[in-house]
Amino acid sequence: MKHLYHLILLTVLFSCSNNKTVPIPKNEERAPTRITKPEFQTILDSADIHGAILIFDSEANEYYSNDFAWSEKGQLPASTFKIPNSIIALETGVVASDSVLFKWDGEKRAFKVWEQDLLFKDAFKYSCVPCFREIARNIGVNRMNEYIAKLDYGNIQVYSTNIDLFWLIGNATITPFQEIDFLKRFYDAKLPITKRTEKLVKKMMILKESPTYKIFGKTGWTMDDNKNNGWFVGFVETKNKVYYFATNVEPNSSFDMDLFPKIRKEVTYQAFQKMNIIDTF
Repeated sequence: MKHLYHLILLTVLFSCSNNKTVPIPKNEERAPTRITKPEFQTILDSADIHGAILIFDSEANEYYSNDFAWSEKGQLPASTFKIPNSIIALETGVVASDSVLFKWDGEKRAFKVWEQDLLFKDAFKYSCVPCFREIARNIGVNRMNEYIAKLDYGNIQVYSTNIDLFWLIGNATITPFQEIDFLKRFYDAKLPITKRTEKLVKKMMILKESPTYKIFGKTGWTMDDNKNNGWFVGFVETKNKVYYFATNVEPNSSFDMDLFPKIRKEVTYQAFQKMNIIDTF
């Protein structure tokens, strides 16, 4: 029996040594490659801002950025949180659909475009802070914390004292890498949410469409502690690929702040062009 056991063991070992397609265990999958793009830095320098543009090619398993250290820094999520906030609102039934109407109370608001009744999809499009503060209060502290944990979004703790402002002021943070991780799980249908919610939120995120690409995204802007910080996150569908992006930037002292609402998108689109992701914008 002992000789038979040794014979069987040798046969198994020989068989395995000739197997040319031994799968790599999941915990040993190749880590994404990081490729520094100096041309991204040139884009930011020309725009008189500083920060990082981070792009992920999931098919090639490659990250591209001008500053990977910045991409690992946590920042307030600002209105990029409207993506998970919308998901949570739909999943909890606080908002029934993208056509729910938010009535303007007639009070003066920070932007003229917010001073009107807005459908939910338009409140998302125009980044209506009063609308989403109302949504957050209706979701409540317990459900908000529960869903943030389920979605594995950033480093955020919600309390009764900050339920309707935590994404704009305070200690909540998310990094550009974490933004992309969340967006990839969202796009790949790996979040614990319904297909209906996924479809509605993706539809609300559409920013640009052309015959060769479609851009989905959300901007964000915080002014906490006298510091302006801006986001633009999302993903680009091309004919045969999906790219994920998270741009986080701050203005230089000489920057014209009237340009800040547009500059976050413009520098990102320029980076897309440098990588031949899009042709024109």
